Amino acid sequence: MNRLALAFGLFLCAPLATTSAQQLGTQRIATGLQKPSYVCQAPGDDTRLFILERYNGVKIIKNGVANPQLFLDISSRLTTNEGLVGMAFHPDYQNNGRFFLTFLDKDMITRLEEFAVTGDPDIADPNSAIEIVPAHQQTYASHNWNCIQFGPDGMLYAGFGDAVEVNDDGTTNNSQDLSNNLGKILRIDVDNPPTYVPADNPFVGQSGVDELIWIYGVRNPWRFDFDPVTNDLYIADVGRLDWEEIDILPFASAAGKNLGWRCLEGTMCTNYVPAMGSSAPGCLSCGDPSYWPPAFEYDHSGGKCCIIGGEVYRGSDCPSLYGKYLYADFCSSRFWCFEWDGAQVTNHIEITSELLPDLGPPIDFPTSFGQDNDGEVYILSNSGSELYKIVEVDCHVNNFCTSTMNSAGTVATMGSQGTTSIGADDFVLTADGVLPNKVGQFFYGPNQIQVPFGEGFRCVGGGIYRMYPIGVADGTGFVSRALDYANPPQPAGQIQAGATWNFQYWYRDAMTPGTFNLTDGLEAAFCP
Repeated sequence: MNRLALAFGLFLCAPLATTSAQQLGTQRIATGLQKPSYVCQAPGDDTRLFILERYNGVKIIKNGVANPQLFLDISSRLTTNEGLVGMAFHPDYQNNGRFFLTFLDKDMITRLEEFAVTGDPDIADPNSAIEIVPAHQQTYASHNWNCIQFGPDGMLYAGFGDAVEVNDDGTTNNSQDLSNNLGKILRIDVDNPPTYVPADNPFVGQSGVDELIWIYGVRNPWRFDFDPVTNDLYIADVGRLDWEEIDILPFASAAGKNLGWRCLEGTMCTNYVPAMGSSAPGCLSCGDPSYWPPAFEYDHSGGKCCIIGGEVYRGSDCPSLYGKYLYADFCSSRFWCFEWDGAQVTNHIEITSELLPDLGPPIDFPTSFGQDNDGEVYILSNSGSELYKIVEVDCHVNNFCTSTMNSAGTVATMGSQGTTSIGADDFVLTADGVLPNKVGQFFYGPNQIQVPFGEGFRCVGGGIYRMYPIGVADGTGFVSRALDYANPPQPAGQIQAGATWNFQYWYRDAMTPGTFNLTDGLEAAFCP
């Protein structure tokens, strides 16, 4: 059943008229999470969502219900700053029970470790940890090691920030230094023995180079994503002071690419260091063709500050999103999507107003996206500590119930103008065929019924909310009333995105006092 439908259990007449439109929305999946940082599913298991809580461990939502016990509790090891931020399941997890986490511990050491599930699929073993990449002592508590994903080749890819403070004087250029793994994306063969280096990594055999490096020149690739259809790699790289960027690389030719930081921020040249009076160490000319250019960049105007990537949507629930890349900005809490045609960004649009939750306030301070096994996309919110799923909702109006003939020999009917989009704010109720110049009143409620009332039938049940002021039909028997979403008749009658309400019009039927009639009913499902 559509998630917006109400379970009525009623006898209803066939609809007289229907209008419908699909629109994006978000469905709240979980609340009360503790600083959530990522969400994913294990291969072959569609019943569980795994959610990282920065300072606790891994929580499971199983068949829509949060397990009371953590899947993995490593709270004693986690710092109260960056904490637990990345998770990836081995492609053969159903058989080997192996998964991987990256986190910042209480001693400011970043770690990439392997863990194993126990005989209980809801519980992992905290004592099963195996170090995959040598731990690194940090001096700065953000943009350290963060995103990990298995790629289309079965290798584990790990994104590490440059670990340099925002107010650094520019003399530290970890991202261009191939002797360390900071400001890089690594490619790791976890099925090899240590050091886990794949033989075909681009820098294998080079002296003084970390052979796990696959891509370099990133600042803080907080999230990256492989398109499951094209295998293209999308990297959302958090900028420093001025620009945020998205890099898109064909998987087959991505190895060894230099994305430019700290010599470039987006396409802006940043290689000059006043403290040195020269270019930052390791920088080439900003126009050097060896730098891979960003596919898209945006500045910090309008309160924007930090890109949150991002998934290419390949699910089936939201056909209008198929093939689009979704991303957000943390500070402004705005969302966008676009398509990549292999050479440039196309159809770039903002979708913030469409992603209003089904009930409650907008999504503030998004921290991460995630996907399930079906390709459906989720959003995590830092301020509300909530998990949302992007859905397509059915905005519609349907006539229901019956209308009896009035004393003028006509049958009065409900109608509407505009849309049921809360954001558009253009929905107008209409009633036609009522007695000309007679008073009447629109009203609404949550339930559909059909009981005799006056000369007709009352079609709306539950709590009734009367709309003021009283209406007066014109000389043709037509009357209308625009909905005012901000000022409901009572607080309980607030009309919000994701809700379905039922409307009807009551009117005087004849000169005889006390005689009245009603239109049929109108069901309206409201969208963001």
